[in-house]
Amino acid sequence: MDNKNNQKSESFILAALLAVVGGFLDAYTFCCRDKVFANAQTGNIVRVGITLANGEYYKTLRYSIPILAFSIGVLLAMYMRNKNYSKFHWRQVVLFFEAMIIVIVSFIPMNNVLNIVSNILISFLCAMQAESFRKVLGKPFSSTMCTGNLRSGTEYLYNAIVNKNYKLLKNMMQYLLIIISFISGAFSGVLITNILLEKAILISLIPLFISIYVMSDKINYGI
Repeated sequence: MDNKNNQKSESFILAALLAVVGGFLDAYTFCCRDKVFANAQTGNIVRVGITLANGEYYKTLRYSIPILAFSIGVLLAMYMRNKNYSKFHWRQVVLFFEAMIIVIVSFIPMNNVLNIVSNILISFLCAMQAESFRKVLGKPFSSTMCTGNLRSGTEYLYNAIVNKNYKLLKNMMQYLLIIISFISGAFSGVLITNILLEKAILISLIPLFISIYVMSDKINYGI
């Protein structure tokens, strides 16, 4: 069971679904949670340096908390990986945990203080997803940010052209489709968030639960 689920956790369809979730959550936090991108922490780390330099120590604390939440999310995902679950693969448990956090965030009203809480929770769940799903078809990828995917896809394109190994174009296309999936999540996230506001995050449960189903033993397919 572990071997089959490990393969399913690296399947292309699962990677695309989780990229949709990642793009949706980024659009959601940007549109209705103070224009913050909660998936990646580079921006927060840069802001820590800027606020320290400007002596804005309150803001330093504000940007440090999501970084801490992200780190805790990674630690919890690693802890879950070492646990045995009778009915589910540990990665499915991670996704169930994400779903629970998403439901909680949907009930948090939009205001300056509570938006910080929401972004912390989303940073936490994105860290769990990023740590738990790190490969697609045996190759490294990220479902919560696109920089690494863009780099890897471009490397495959270069090697395909320079080495005249056009089979590598298939790998390039896989990364391109994952990036497109992320963009589609962001696109739908903007449209839906503008209508449903804080409740829009519940829509991300659809690809999330499909992802859980994809990893179940009810589906058999190759990777």
